[in-house]
Amino acid sequence: MIESKKILATAKKTILSESHAIAKLVDFLDENFVNAVEIIYKSKGRLVVTGIGKSAIIAQKIVATLNSTGTPSLFLHASEAIHGDLGMVQRDDVVICISKSGNSPEIKVLVPLLKRFGNKLIAITGNTTSFLGKESDFVLNTYVETEACPNNLAPTNSTTAQLVIGDAIAVCLMEMENFTAEDFAKYHPGGALGKKLLLRVGNMLETSHKPIVAPDSSIKNVIVEISEKRLGVTAVVENEKVIGIITDGDIRRMLNKTENISGLTAKDIMSINPKTIKSTDLVSDALNILEDFSITQLVVVDNNEYKGVLHLHDILKEGIV
Repeated sequence: MIESKKILATAKKTILSESHAIAKLVDFLDENFVNAVEIIYKSKGRLVVTGIGKSAIIAQKIVATLNSTGTPSLFLHASEAIHGDLGMVQRDDVVICISKSGNSPEIKVLVPLLKRFGNKLIAITGNTTSFLGKESDFVLNTYVETEACPNNLAPTNSTTAQLVIGDAIAVCLMEMENFTAEDFAKYHPGGALGKKLLLRVGNMLETSHKPIVAPDSSIKNVIVEISEKRLGVTAVVENEKVIGIITDGDIRRMLNKTENISGLTAKDIMSINPKTIKSTDLVSDALNILEDFSITQLVVVDNNEYKGVLHLHDILKEGIV
């Protein structure tokens, strides 16, 4: 029990230490940050992000964020750069170099080479008076008083600060580009996120499973149609226009209330004014309608033409929630 309390205390101390370090970054933001973001925004080239050690790992994450939000970026390992990979950097590229100390040997070799090529250099460093800080065009200060590490050695607060500055850059660029959810979807076509932002109702319709009956269809035919199409519902269509729907729940309620169903037709038990959606609408919008009205099916209609039925189970199978 005592050990458990110690673990929780250490975890809370770490989180509070990192949150304090991040909060302090607000005081370091100045014209350097503004100019750095503007130079990236106006650049005709790509954004190259480089670093070494833990800073290199942070650089990779920043690159991933930038690429997914519309800023073409690539990662360059500082050590590999001085052994041939420097050829990745093109004339119009802007370079961000990440280093806590700003004085590591690889950085001291790499920075003069980048300056010789004429690339604009942005430093993300905790030491603004370092070699990197003095040689860069713009310096983004990520100074932290201490690391969360009990020995003040393992990069914790410092790498978190670097990551947060990278996120701040990415978000500023998104706003400057008026980057929308639709734009985001273009870069995330796979998985549940891509489906939620891109998948249209028409993409999920199976035309061979389009349940349909006429208003004068017998109850037997209605039951057969619902059973065969396995969507728990059928549309009632007259003159190519949906005038109602019948669900398996409607069938159950009818059987509970009526002894003799021989004279009944689809029109007698259908529900009018069913909830509809267009095939061009997003599946995520369809899900919202289903949830709002606590129903499981939507009739798909385009310009009064019946296209089929979208079922909640099909949406959930696609992983859209």
